[in-house]
Amino acid sequence: MRSVRVISRYSMAVVIACLTGIAPAHAAGTALTPLVYDIGISLFAASLLAILFARLRIPSIAAFLVAGILVGPVGFKLITDPKNIDTIAELGFILLLFMIGIEIDVRKIARSGKMIIVSGILQYPLTVVFGFLVVKALIWIGLGTVLSGPYDALYFGIFIAGSSTLLVVKMFQENYELDTESGHLSLGILVFQDIWAIIVLTLQPTFDSPEIMTVLVSLSGMILLIGLSYILAKAVVTRAFKWLAKEPQMIFVGAIGWCFTIVFLGSSLDNLAHMLFDFDMTLSVGSGMSALIAGMTIAALPYSRDIIGKVGIVRDFFIVLFFVGLGMSVPALDNMLVPVIAVALAFFSLLSRQIIFFPLFYATGGDQRLAQVTAIRLAQLSEFGLVIAYLGSQLGHVSGDLSSAIIFGFVLTALLTPLLYRNAHSLYGFMAPILRKCGFPEPSEGVTEAEGDAEIVLLGFHRVASSLLHEISENRPELLKKILVIDFNVQIHPAIRRMGASVRYGDLASEQTLSHAGIDKAKVVVATIPDDILRGITNQKLVQVIRQINPEAVIISNAEQPLSAKDVYDSGADYVYMGRVNTARALDEIIERTLDGTLHDFREEQEEKHGKSHERSEILD
Repeated sequence: MRSVRVISRYSMAVVIACLTGIAPAHAAGTALTPLVYDIGISLFAASLLAILFARLRIPSIAAFLVAGILVGPVGFKLITDPKNIDTIAELGFILLLFMIGIEIDVRKIARSGKMIIVSGILQYPLTVVFGFLVVKALIWIGLGTVLSGPYDALYFGIFIAGSSTLLVVKMFQENYELDTESGHLSLGILVFQDIWAIIVLTLQPTFDSPEIMTVLVSLSGMILLIGLSYILAKAVVTRAFKWLAKEPQMIFVGAIGWCFTIVFLGSSLDNLAHMLFDFDMTLSVGSGMSALIAGMTIAALPYSRDIIGKVGIVRDFFIVLFFVGLGMSVPALDNMLVPVIAVALAFFSLLSRQIIFFPLFYATGGDQRLAQVTAIRLAQLSEFGLVIAYLGSQLGHVSGDLSSAIIFGFVLTALLTPLLYRNAHSLYGFMAPILRKCGFPEPSEGVTEAEGDAEIVLLGFHRVASSLLHEISENRPELLKKILVIDFNVQIHPAIRRMGASVRYGDLASEQTLSHAGIDKAKVVVATIPDDILRGITNQKLVQVIRQINPEAVIISNAEQPLSAKDVYDSGADYVYMGRVNTARALDEIIERTLDGTLHDFREEQEEKHGKSHERSEILD
């Protein structure tokens, strides 16, 4: 096996060596056209580095950027004409914003809680102001002369204000935490950041002449395009997609067609206004913004998931080339202050999460842990910042040095993201005493005499506990006043109390919290949170602590694997349930009823006994 690995590495080295020996002029002598050759070289380099970076657990976007640097004019000069990649990158840019638009559902945003809405509205502009003031302060003390361009302070603030949607969502998905409170808050903030970035993209061409009329005319063009798009979507697109849905492969064609219809319409608003109203003003909307509007107008269609699935494959192809193209645009590192700017971007991005993000999350209702963990996990530069930098360089706002620093800063924070994500709870534990001294106390436990006498204690409140509380309220409501829930998500505490149960703030990883939580008097203690979501403790350890506090209690816990169930039993649990086993048993009965032809009767029996699933009203959706 070792020899195979050595040969494999040697072969890869030979391939790279051969590639680096290809002069750009040779491309014309091959059977490949320059465009196909350039795309092929870019994808080949990106794929090789993506494999290497994946092995090293480095985000793939960093691999694509490095690939662009290596094959571009700074590296081995393998690209015959960088404009070929720019053309493909522009398509990637359009499709990226189209997909982002599809995923922005305005109705869901309107239903978000106060923490997400207020924090989402305030976080981005406050961070931009913070970054702007940082640069001005550095210039004042003589350390920011390299950032003395007319737009550098503004762009610095914009770059540190956003977090990476691709990296953050990927980390939450890999750790199965999208369904947690931190996951919900992070996704909500990312959506608002994308909306703010869209506003920046809209206003970016007016940075040279920020007169109010210029801005208003630019916004008017965007509003006009949104109105026209929604009218067309309602009158034509909904009906057209009903026809296309009969042939699923046509969903892709229809989606791409709709995207470029709005792109063409947005670029033609000037001519349309002049032709219809003899109106000579700049109303045209850029291709990226038009693509995003096209996506938003069909986000509510029932086919949006299909569109994302089908367009996503093609989008990924162009996105790779987009980031490779960005890497190619990195100039030679003549100015040694570029790495310093990159480090400054990364540092102040991290600092802004503590100065801006954390206080906002805390002030709008988040507890200390949720606010801090989420702030830490959002501590990276955004790929949208790369897009803004790309357009800023085309507009002459961003110098080559600053553009390079942004790319290096993005790579640096991308490398830190997995480490920060995994250790967010540990970092919170280290910082919690400091936060309390700085005026951010944990919520009061709010213990009442009734809570101290609870007979049933639920440790943690997530999906299982939410459904359990609903079942008890429907079948044994008299039990609710005997139940105490211990959980650190203070936002759901009022809803739990309204159901009739008691609730108190507490961290399950703290033995001190558990020993003072009234568990010593409980008859039944139920640990409802799986190990995948628990932080700082496991169900096995939790059962051990509970058994020490209350030797007489009946302890019900959970496990995710059979061997884990044995360990939890050995720690003192009276019963260990496994969610996957219970689900499998239920499905086995459903399959049996399906095979004997009584599935419809079974469904009616279940709905008569338990009610319809879609009519359940739980604390957690």
